[in-house]
Amino acid sequence: MDDGKPKLLDQLRQQIRVRNYSIRTEAVYAEWVKRYIRFHHYRHPVEMGAAEIEVFLTHLAVERDVSASTQNQALAALLFLYKEVLKLDLPWLQGVVRAKKPKHLPVVLTRIEVDALLAQLQGDSWIVANLLYGAGLRLLEALRLRVKDVDFTRR
Repeated sequence: MDDGKPKLLDQLRQQIRVRNYSIRTEAVYAEWVKRYIRFHHYRHPVEMGAAEIEVFLTHLAVERDVSASTQNQALAALLFLYKEVLKLDLPWLQGVVRAKKPKHLPVVLTRIEVDALLAQLQGDSWIVANLLYGAGLRLLEALRLRVKDVDFTRR
């Protein structure tokens, strides 16, 4: 029975676009909502709440052994769904078992290692790698860079 209301994922995408989130955020949030619904045997999220979110996130942490950032991403997607799309306020989620954040220092290449790495590249790969290193661009920023984005007079 069609009540003229957009489907849940269409509503989710609409709310994400209204807020100018990136297309990648939209895709990831939609995927997490689909996984959440599938995990709970296709029950509609309106019929579920904090308890089901806790079970899902605990499952991700304990049984799927996802990273802390992955679990936090899933939580953010579900909170967005409930708060912004369904307009439901959730009580604080206390029973969630969070994935442990690994304690490690980021690896930073020395100048000699960077020179050796860049010496192995050529063509477009060399240009992109130089932009990543020299200008501090992220990968997608470098890949989407256009000639008109570069100020050649200021180098």
